[in-house]
Amino acid sequence: MPRPLVKICGMTRMEDVELCTRLGADLLGFIFHPKSPRKADPDFAASVHTGVTKVGVFVNQTADEIMEIMDRCHLHAAQLHGGQSYDECERIGPDRVIRVFWPQTYPSAGALARDMERYSEVCGHFLLDAGGKGQGGTGQSIDFDLLQEIEIQTPWFLAGGLGPHNLDAALAVNPPGLDINSGVEKEPGIKDETKLRAVFDRLATMNE
Repeated sequence: MPRPLVKICGMTRMEDVELCTRLGADLLGFIFHPKSPRKADPDFAASVHTGVTKVGVFVNQTADEIMEIMDRCHLHAAQLHGGQSYDECERIGPDRVIRVFWPQTYPSAGALARDMERYSEVCGHFLLDAGGKGQGGTGQSIDFDLLQEIEIQTPWFLAGGLGPHNLDAALAVNPPGLDINSGVEKEPGIKDETKLRAVFDRLATMNE
């Protein structure tokens, strides 16, 4: 199985940006939700020039606000964590949208699959997370067994408390991408180098 794409989210410090880039992160996430303890300063996000894909995480902002921040911070993609509508996704641009879904809020795997199919034309990627609308970085994990019941055609990321302790279980559902945040932190917004290295060391074995 090929190594999945790796997005490390919750960037607030340049030293963490540089460490994640050296370790091989494919995407870096900057959170623009005002209530998040990992909220990124737009000037900081704009100052990051690593060659790695930069993703903004948005909750309650409108499409206009999201696009303004994307332009200001030179972001490549918008992760929509507030249940944004079909029309909002379309306005921002399918090639730039990572829309979040919360499997445990659906009555069945089939209902989740139908909702994702409906959004497939206006989203370049999906992200499956634990919890509910607007939640993130809680350390909660998804019920990985649920993901075995559906076939997802759109490229997707798996999130939800991922770290060295549950990485193998996450990889067992063959996610094309991993979104990692609280599981590799010392405290919100401060990454733990030991945990990050453990994750990337394990992923490196997938190519052996």
